[in-house]
Amino acid sequence: MRIVFMGTPDFAVPSLEALVKEEHHIVGVFTQPDRPKGRGKKLTMPPVKEKALENHLEVFQPNSLKDIGVVEAIKEMCPDVIVVVAYGQILTKEILQIPALGCINVHASLLPKYRGAGPIQWAIIHGEKTTGITTMYMEEGLDTGDMILKEEVPIGEDETAGELHDRLALIGGRLLKETLLQIERGNAPREKQKEELSTYAPMLTKELGEIQWHKTAGEIHNLIRGTIPWPMAYTTYLGKIMKIWKSSVEVSNASHQPGKIIEVKKDKIYVGTGKNLLVIEELQFSGGKRLAVKDFLVGNTIEKNILLGKE
Repeated sequence: MRIVFMGTPDFAVPSLEALVKEEHHIVGVFTQPDRPKGRGKKLTMPPVKEKALENHLEVFQPNSLKDIGVVEAIKEMCPDVIVVVAYGQILTKEILQIPALGCINVHASLLPKYRGAGPIQWAIIHGEKTTGITTMYMEEGLDTGDMILKEEVPIGEDETAGELHDRLALIGGRLLKETLLQIERGNAPREKQKEELSTYAPMLTKELGEIQWHKTAGEIHNLIRGTIPWPMAYTTYLGKIMKIWKSSVEVSNASHQPGKIIEVKKDKIYVGTGKNLLVIEELQFSGGKRLAVKDFLVGNTIEKNILLGKE
């Protein structure tokens, strides 16, 4: 099949690799422009661009798909299918109508739940036990197109968004391969989404990571897992920003002041919440390294009865 691939981050790389391995004719790879990254603000290629160049594929990095020149260039490629995986730009109606067999999207949720930019993170933040990958035909709405294939996966009790991201990316590549095979054979299923079951997963913000200690320990634990590796859940200890990398929940029938440090053991910090205790096991202060609590306490002190968070 003649395929135009559109994708940008690490999540899209396994899908591109699957197309290469299946020896599809990839007539063009579209990805976001190179961006400054890190403290030195060095111009850095998106992961999809790196993988495309490794495989000697032609790369396009337009600032906007609305440019008439971009539309004409895609038309000249005569793709059978356009595959979109976490590209980061909205496809115009004109582009959606170009490929004879449609535009196919690989989305990291079991649609219609968690449409939008942050499906992996929000599934964990909301305490979901399962999620998955959905392939679908694209239309003008946000992740509203007819579904093709789904694969459901369990979410580990302590699994982070970063860990789940890596698992789903690989599944996405595999499901894309099967989807295109069925489209090529003309027997791909097509199921409409039920609007009444839809939920939205917006892009994450740094502000989302601030821990609200009046919430339950379970909710806070899910926030911590769901915001790793970005934007990270955080609080303040004596005015200093403290990020939390690893936590657990300890059931407690006692009532504790939310945010109050109840106990400090050699490897754990116990904090009161709206219900139960949050146990901090790994942390990182601004300007410092990520450390297990037992390692942090070797040269530092965490005091009992301090109230975490802004006063």
